[in-house]
Amino acid sequence: ELIANAAYIGTPGKGILAADESTGTIGKRFAAIDVENVETNRRTYRELLFCTPGALQYLSGAILFEETLFQKTADGKPFVEVLQEGGVLPGIKVDKGTVELAGTNGETTTQGLDGLAQRCQQYYAAGARFAKWRAVLKIGAAEPSQLAINENANGLARYAIICQENGLVPIVEPEILVDGDHDIDRSADVTERVLAACYKALNDHHVLLEGTLLKPNMVTPGSDSAKVPPEVVAEYTVRALQRTVPPAVPAIVFLSGGQSEEQATVHLNAMNKIKGKKPWSLTFSYGRALQQSTLKAWAGKEENVEKAREAFLVRCKANSEATLGTYGGDAGLAEGASESLHVKDYKY
Repeated sequence: ELIANAAYIGTPGKGILAADESTGTIGKRFAAIDVENVETNRRTYRELLFCTPGALQYLSGAILFEETLFQKTADGKPFVEVLQEGGVLPGIKVDKGTVELAGTNGETTTQGLDGLAQRCQQYYAAGARFAKWRAVLKIGAAEPSQLAINENANGLARYAIICQENGLVPIVEPEILVDGDHDIDRSADVTERVLAACYKALNDHHVLLEGTLLKPNMVTPGSDSAKVPPEVVAEYTVRALQRTVPPAVPAIVFLSGGQSEEQATVHLNAMNKIKGKKPWSLTFSYGRALQQSTLKAWAGKEENVEKAREAFLVRCKANSEATLGTYGGDAGLAEGASESLHVKDYKY
């Protein structure tokens, strides 16, 4: 089951909608469009996404926050059923956020292993079939430290095996933040070191790689460094993955990491156009990069729902095409599509 579900989520032409913003994070999104952060608005907004006609054909998974896993549409239909009927596997964020590693320069480790097995059982019973856990690393003069790399790799591996023992496909997410003025070579070097450590740990913990997915950052220059063309990002990213990710892993689902909607699509498309060895499918697990123009179009108003759904459908289709390397850059730049979504020291 784990192998089948992981392979399904990685189907080319489809990807993951990351709609697992915590209550605090969705509050920041809502504040930007002047919407009150209350349960009814959160439910209404997620219904807008999940019930967009035609959108689910471009998705294979949707990551939910715990609250959303148990919510229903206005008509009383559980969101989980809406997704399942649309061929989309429900997933769940299971980590409990980051805490600082003592003795480091602001580096972190992720919490949430306590009671994880029991939670996974409950989530499985509620319909979830995959899970997500985000580890965060940063690039600095002396960062990431070996301590942070090892600590986060081990945490991800423990989480992964606990998920698998309870029926959930683990998405392994070691995000190296884009913050900094480092160049793309430094980003590539750190990405390779981090991914090598993660797969060593996953192997040590006896994780079934065929029943996992990797959610990495793309290899780009730091946010305060000069940009490079999409083809360069694609080349550096695919090479880092070739060097570190075993072919047993069915798919790599990229995080958007604060890139604009259009950038995230163009970069993914460029990777899928590269010829050469790519034993895994390269798809997406986008949050901000699937929702920014949708949020702006909606602005919390009932009369804007159709307009917002059109914007969401445009991004879903564009990213679906990018997983096949056939995106033509024609997704019309809706308001918000080309603005950077980078938030310094981003926390979910």
